Amino acid sequence: MTDSANKTVELLRKVGSLLELDTRYPGERIIDRIAASDKIIRFKSIIRMDDGTVGIFQCFRVQHSDTLGPYKGGTRLHPAVNMDEVKILATLMTLKTALVDVPFGGGKGGIVADPSKMSRSEVERLIRKYALKLLNDIGPNTDIPAPDVNTGEREMAWIYDEYRKYRELARGVVTGKPLELGGSAGRNEATGEAVAYIATRAAQDAGLNKSFTVAIEGFGKVGIHCARWLWERGVKVVAVSDSSAMVEDPAGINVPELIAHKAKNGTVAGFLPARPREEIIATRAGVFIPCALEDSIRVDNAGSVTAKIIVEGANAPVALDAEPLLRERGITVVPDIMANAGGVIVSYFEWVQNREGFYWDEALVKQRLMDKMGAVYGKVTKYAAEKKLNLREAAYCLAVEKIARAVHVRGIQ
Repeated sequence: MTDSANKTVELLRKVGSLLELDTRYPGERIIDRIAASDKIIRFKSIIRMDDGTVGIFQCFRVQHSDTLGPYKGGTRLHPAVNMDEVKILATLMTLKTALVDVPFGGGKGGIVADPSKMSRSEVERLIRKYALKLLNDIGPNTDIPAPDVNTGEREMAWIYDEYRKYRELARGVVTGKPLELGGSAGRNEATGEAVAYIATRAAQDAGLNKSFTVAIEGFGKVGIHCARWLWERGVKVVAVSDSSAMVEDPAGINVPELIAHKAKNGTVAGFLPARPREEIIATRAGVFIPCALEDSIRVDNAGSVTAKIIVEGANAPVALDAEPLLRERGITVVPDIMANAGGVIVSYFEWVQNREGFYWDEALVKQRLMDKMGAVYGKVTKYAAEKKLNLREAAYCLAVEKIARAVHVRGIQ
C-alpha cells in the first residue's frame, strides 16, 4: 500500500478503537471488512485515434463497499490517475455516503489519459469503450458512475447511451447526466455551492466576522460554483488559482468577471497579474478552500498556510500526516466527506427522480440540498464537541458507526 493508503487505514483503525468495535462485535473484524474493497476491476481500452494509430489506455473501477447500497462514485480522466488513488477515493465515497445518509456505497473509476491532448471524438470513443467494458459491472442497482476530474454530463451521456443500447433503458445507471437524459436540476453546481455553504457555517462557528475572506485553489467545476455562491452573498474572494496560475486582489475579486475570463481564455492568468499557483496556500485569507487534487497541503508546505479554516472542496487535499501540524497551529480542517458531499447528495436526488419518473425544480433541489448539508454539519460538529474530537475524527466515527452496524446485522456468509 502507498503511504496515503496506510494513513487512511490507520485512521479507520483509530476510529474503530474510539467506537470500541472489537469489544462490541468480538471476532467480526469490522474495520478490516470496511477497509477492504469488494472488487477491483482493471482493464485496458484500445481505440483508433484520429490519425489512424492505436491508443491503449489503462482503466480502473474500484467497487469498495455496497453494504449500504449500490456502489457510487465518479469516473476520473487524468494522465496521473492510478489504482492506489482510485482505491482511496472509493473508500472515501463509502464513508461520505454513509455520513450524509444516502443509500449508496462507495466506488470510483479512473482512466489514464490526457483529454487536453485528445480530440472530442477520441475522448468519446474512449469513454464509450470504457462503458462497454463495464457493462456487466454497472447498473442502477449495482454501481452508479458519476462525473469527476475531466468528466461531466457529456461523458455521462455517452456511458448512459452505451448501457441503454446493450442492457436496458435505465436512466439511473449514471448520475450527472444532461437534463435532456434525466439529469437533475442543480447537479452541476451542487458540490461547489455546498462547499461554500459549509465554509460560511464554519466561519461563523469560528467567530470570523461577516467580512471574512476566502482563497480558493482550483477553478473548475467545484471552485467556480463555490466562488460564485460566496460572491453573491457578499463574501470576499481574495485569491483564486487554477492549474496554470494564481490571481489575487485583497480588496476582493469580481468573480463573475473572472468566470467569464476563464471561459474565454481557459485560465485565470491575465485577469490580474499572475503569480505561481503554488503560492495560493500562503494567501492571507480567513478561509482556504482547496478544490483541486489530492495532497495539495502536505508536511512540506503546511507551515505556509495562514488561514484559520481549511474546507476540503476536493477529495483528500490535506494529507493525513499534515493535518496534525495544522491543528497544532489552531487551524480547523473541515473534512472532505462532509464538505464536498453536495455532489453525491444531488446525485442521489437525480437517482430518485429517475426511479420515480417525476422531476423536481431547481429551487426544490437546492432547498433539500442545503437542508441536508446543514443537518450533516450540525451532527458532525455536535459529535465532535461531545466526544472532544476533531472534525475529521467525528465525521469518520459517524460514518463508520453506520457502516459497522450494517456489516454486523448482515452477518457473514
